Amino acid sequence: MIDNQPVGLSDLLTWAEEQLPDLIEQACTAVLARIPLYRAAKAVPIADLRRAVGRNLEFLVTAVRNPGAPLDLSVPRETGRRRAQQSAPLPEVLQVYRISFATLWDALLDHARKSGDTSTTEALLSTASRIWQITDEHALAVTEAYREATAELLLARQRRRGALVEALLTGQPGPDGGPWEAAALLSFPPGAQVFVVAAETRSLAEESLPAVERRLAEHGVVSGWRLTPTLQLGLIAATAAQQDSALLTLRDIVTARTGVSPAYSDLTDTPRALQLARTAMASLPAGHAAVHRFDPSPLAALVAMDPGEGRRIASAVLGPVLVLPAEDREVMLSTIDAYIRHEGSAEHAARVLNCHPNTIRYRLRRLQELTGRSLTDPRDAAELAGASYAVRLDPIAPTRGAARTGT
Repeated sequence: MIDNQPVGLSDLLTWAEEQLPDLIEQACTAVLARIPLYRAAKAVPIADLRRAVGRNLEFLVTAVRNPGAPLDLSVPRETGRRRAQQSAPLPEVLQVYRISFATLWDALLDHARKSGDTSTTEALLSTASRIWQITDEHALAVTEAYREATAELLLARQRRRGALVEALLTGQPGPDGGPWEAAALLSFPPGAQVFVVAAETRSLAEESLPAVERRLAEHGVVSGWRLTPTLQLGLIAATAAQQDSALLTLRDIVTARTGVSPAYSDLTDTPRALQLARTAMASLPAGHAAVHRFDPSPLAALVAMDPGEGRRIASAVLGPVLVLPAEDREVMLSTIDAYIRHEGSAEHAARVLNCHPNTIRYRLRRLQELTGRSLTDPRDAAELAGASYAVRLDPIAPTRGAARTGT
């Protein structure tokens, strides 16, 4: 008899070892009957299940037979890691252990009672606390290994998604192919439009859109993100019906300046969209936590792609306006902006600016006098629109440029 082992227990454990093939089959049958995940045999093949149940029952019998020996928890740890890699939910994994150990316990107790030897039954019952202690340590080892493996898998997944996002943002293809292959690996739905998000980090490499990927996923929207020391960058793939809810989600969680590009379908346009998102972010006042979406106008995008040229256009076209006193300048710029944004309608612009349409018309006549350009002339109108976009994208630099040149 091994030290500290009750009389009669050794024979009972020897019997259990002889019965292990049958006990493994009983446990596996019970698992398949009670847990649909294992019955489907997709995540965990039945052969894998049977092998794990066998090794764990052998582990328990050996541990009970040798109460003084240190527990070798390598088997449950291995199973925990493998189940995490197979994406088997932890509650179902632990349920398998409960079923397996309950099968062994019931068999031991039934055999002890049928033997007619009360000392054997008493020996088993006196060892019960040891058995359940072992099963608890076993379950804890499974759980810890499962969670560690899950954390590693999530981190690896995030690193890979970040690399795929980087490949799209930079336009640099990876070993898996071009932008469409990267989008497929990110699980972007076919036919969805994409837009880029650029948000300032609140401090060094701290997300300003916390839990954004999960929050968007709650609305069925797929996204991928990458964090840099100064920016949180993302790609959001959304159907037309999902775009409003995606933007509302961003506005609900935003904690710093955030710019959003116009939606686009050609993934080779992603680097360009990134520049537009960053421009939209920069147009917000410093320290202002808000989401600003870049104007979808191609003219606005053209100006944004060359900020230096945009400033030159603003100074050349709106120079006399930009050197007006601050209040007058703001009135004139807001008027031309509202007029352009609302289809060249004085009535619509008046409603937005809360004034009379004749006031808008008066301001536009003054704008024509100051700039020498008429909104009724297509070429002049295009120049005024381009200059207006440039000022809106970079409201300070054109003003300074005009003051320097004296235009």
